Amino acid sequence: MKKTIIIANWKMNLSPDQAEQVLGEMLALSPSWPLSETSVVVCPSFEALSALAPQFKNSALALGAQNCFWEDEGAYTGEISPKFLKGLGCQYVIVGHSERRQNLGETDAQVSLKVKAALRNGLVPIICVGETFQERQDGQKDAAVSGQVNRALEGLKLLSGDELVLAYEPVWVIGSGQAVSPEEAGHTSQVIRQVLLDHFSLEQINSQTRIIYGGSVNPLNVKNFVAWPTIDGILVGGASLAAKTFSELVTAGSVN
Repeated sequence: MKKTIIIANWKMNLSPDQAEQVLGEMLALSPSWPLSETSVVVCPSFEALSALAPQFKNSALALGAQNCFWEDEGAYTGEISPKFLKGLGCQYVIVGHSERRQNLGETDAQVSLKVKAALRNGLVPIICVGETFQERQDGQKDAAVSGQVNRALEGLKLLSGDELVLAYEPVWVIGSGQAVSPEEAGHTSQVIRQVLLDHFSLEQINSQTRIIYGGSVNPLNVKNFVAWPTIDGILVGGASLAAKTFSELVTAGSVN
């Protein structure tokens, strides 16, 4: 059985000093977490990555980044190299988050390139997909999510040792405090799994991919999502910014 994965996305929050304090509090609380059953990933802002990276080396927590570019190095002002992230100690990287799609015009084609770049550099891409409120109102939710997954994986060969995380985050619930029902999240995870079957073998899907949910998850509702048989974990935003709240979430969300 796959370990549940809980991913903290700190977004553009916490100064480097604040991030160091919150991580220190998390590490102090982490011995009580059931980490034999749950993997925990923390994705700080880029300003804090270098300072925090050494603290992950001797801990059970994994370091992740919030984005990367699709080339390893070169004349790409302001971009983030997946090669350098790997060298820094990152194990995971978020790609295609809806806030980047909406605010920065990130396209499905760019997300696909980033997925390949992450895998090429030994990083696990956390591929974010989700429908807008208008797509939902128009009855196009499943089609929108399926299309994003298909285009993100276009031309991808999943090699031995590669891993993928597919994160379903409905755009309209992020930061709203209103999560979708576990039943709906479970249905959408099955839609994503069906798309994966068009790209990979069943053995690869079962051993090398995870499907998770994100969007207004908190310590009170997390268990309802991870208990769903086709949901392998969660992606957490606001509830990960305070160590005590996140610790409660990890404990509640760990599948026994």
